[in-house]
Amino acid sequence: RIMDYGKFKYEQKKKLSKNTKQHQTQLKEIRLRPKIGEHDIDFKMKKARDFLLHHDKVKLTVMFKGRENAHHERGRDILESIAKSLDDVAKLEKMPGMDGGRSMTAILTPR
Repeated sequence: RIMDYGKFKYEQKKKLSKNTKQHQTQLKEIRLRPKIGEHDIDFKMKKARDFLLHHDKVKLTVMFKGRENAHHERGRDILESIAKSLDDVAKLEKMPGMDGGRSMTAILTPR
């Protein structure tokens, strides 16, 4: 079949550029400490909300040092409160749990 080759090339280029414009989901990490202040938690939540609104996954990590390692419940409380606050834009993919010996992680995915 005879066709306009220039038009064909243009359409092929358009299809290719359409595929490259699609957003690639990334895993963004936000690190916290068990003795973090209330304002600092709010700031980190705002950043996590931005990541989730851009369709990126968020990995929340609470890092323990020294004596903090004995208080895992404090880290779990922080992660659960953040997950509850971001419930409107994210769902909890991985429940808070110890990851290795010195950190506790939770993963949030955009809704």
